[in-house]
Amino acid sequence: MQNFTGSPLGLFRLVSILEGISYLLLLFVAMPLKYLMKIDWAVKYVGWAHGLLFVVFCFLLLNVWVKFRWSFGRAIVAFISSLLPFGTFILERKLKKEYPSDRATGF
Repeated sequence: MQNFTGSPLGLFRLVSILEGISYLLLLFVAMPLKYLMKIDWAVKYVGWAHGLLFVVFCFLLLNVWVKFRWSFGRAIVAFISSLLPFGTFILERKLKKEYPSDRATGF
């Protein structure tokens, strides 16, 4: 967890992982429970958590886009990664490689 704290990019990476996990839980656990076993509450709570994390992801994406002066295209690619299963994990890996020490940026 130490790599994720102390900078806007680190927080964005952390939330991107959490958002990706919540999306996978929604798609592959909660929705099958709802439609195969008629357990509606799974989608209600996992969906709520995923929605909250998605909104936080979007706000943090805006923050990182401005502070790190990303191009519009790069911000769009980051946003689209949140719509694809496993997309945020790929995004986080790329960010980790590109900014191995995001604390050194001074943000």
